[in-house]
Amino acid sequence: MKKIFYIALFSISTLLFVACGVYSFTGGNTGDAKTIQIDFFPNQAPLVEPVLTQRFTNDLQDLFTRQTNLTLTNSNGDLYFSGEITDFRVTPMSGTADQTAAQNRLTVTVNVRFVNKLEEKDDFEKTFSFYSDFTANAQLSGGILDFALDEIVERITQDIFNASVAKW
Repeated sequence: MKKIFYIALFSISTLLFVACGVYSFTGGNTGDAKTIQIDFFPNQAPLVEPVLTQRFTNDLQDLFTRQTNLTLTNSNGDLYFSGEITDFRVTPMSGTADQTAAQNRLTVTVNVRFVNKLEEKDDFEKTFSFYSDFTANAQLSGGILDFALDEIVERITQDIFNASVAKW
């Protein structure tokens, strides 16, 4: 009786282990792709933040190299990203009794073109956008700008990852 129990337990454990093997821990499914090419994302926004283009491009490259087994290449990648930063805007969000802004919102918008050379049905061109709020009496520079860009770039790059390889 014990022998049958151990055989059943071993069989079920093995089945579960093998069945879970097709999933990755990062949620990304790159298929048969081996390389990824991520071009520089120029800033085409009316208001330009000089560090944003390099920061966004580097963070997107870092995200894909950390969470997938793809090799970053400068040309002819199996997965290919290009695009541009199309908006960098600060808008007042909430007012006070004396009709001044109590809070401002920084919004960044990025247009992304994704080409999967191995699965053309996965290709897309989409706009991704996110924001960060900060108090109106604070200057958007230094630590406040760094914090806002950290939050925005992290969210947009994760959304791009999810749309391209995680299929969320």
